[in-house]
Amino acid sequence: MTTTLLQPGQIEAAAGSIPELRLPPADVFLTRARRLEQLAEGHAMADYLRFVARLAHAQQACLDAGPAGEPPAADRLEQCREYGMPPLAPAGLPRPAGWHDTARALARTVQALLTPAGQAALQPLVEGADAWLDDQATRLLENDTEHVHAAVAPIIGAALQVHWTHLARQLDPAQVARPEHPNLCPVCGSHPVSSVVRIGGAENGLRYLHCTLCSSEWHVVRAKCSNCDNTRDIAYYHLEGGDRVVEAEACPECQTYLKVVHQEKDPNADPVADDLASLTLDLLMDEADHARSGVNWYLIPGHP
Repeated sequence: MTTTLLQPGQIEAAAGSIPELRLPPADVFLTRARRLEQLAEGHAMADYLRFVARLAHAQQACLDAGPAGEPPAADRLEQCREYGMPPLAPAGLPRPAGWHDTARALARTVQALLTPAGQAALQPLVEGADAWLDDQATRLLENDTEHVHAAVAPIIGAALQVHWTHLARQLDPAQVARPEHPNLCPVCGSHPVSSVVRIGGAENGLRYLHCTLCSSEWHVVRAKCSNCDNTRDIAYYHLEGGDRVVEAEACPECQTYLKVVHQEKDPNADPVADDLASLTLDLLMDEADHARSGVNWYLIPGHP
């Protein structure tokens, strides 16, 4: 008898039709907020995780209120699908109306949780001109973290997430082409935060990358570098003594890593919340000379 060995992608394909794209659910920020609150218990970063949880609750309230913004027209969506372009790429869309108000509303909501110094740090956002907010948003979208105001960046990012998540929820997966490169979101062209191995239904055991901007997820086979497509000598790192809910998938070819969040180890695990709560793993990967290929807007470097 001859035994045929299947590669990871073939194993997943053999299981049936794969949902290639997961558009964001209606309660995406609420789920994240609850997970952050859970992770905060006994955590060294408890205060910050609770702060971000409150921010995520505020994001959910804004999303529920129906922020402004309509997806591109049908002919534009078809053109993007035909040529494999992300239909919600920020460079190809006008900034959604009302996003400045969303950013200011989020800032005011979380200010009450901060020390006087923290409240003062957010005043530039609350009082800043629309043009300044647009400039900060552009730098954040272009990953120009060197010139992003560190204190306001999480709030600006959160506001952009609300509006782009709203736009993504109005699409149909059939309107979106598969990405040419697995490291960029097929919906908006942004980088992922991390990847998540989902449980349940047709997605059970499949790995999805989670977009930092529009909250969409797209399928990428396991044991494959999402940054350069390499499948050889992929290594996985985790913290000793931990539950291994979060691992760092490292590639020897491009010297980058992206975290993998395992819902089979904890059904409540969230690709953004658990990424944020595992900062220690990022520090260890940095010491091992691996660069992070994902980005989490809740905690990014920037200038004071």
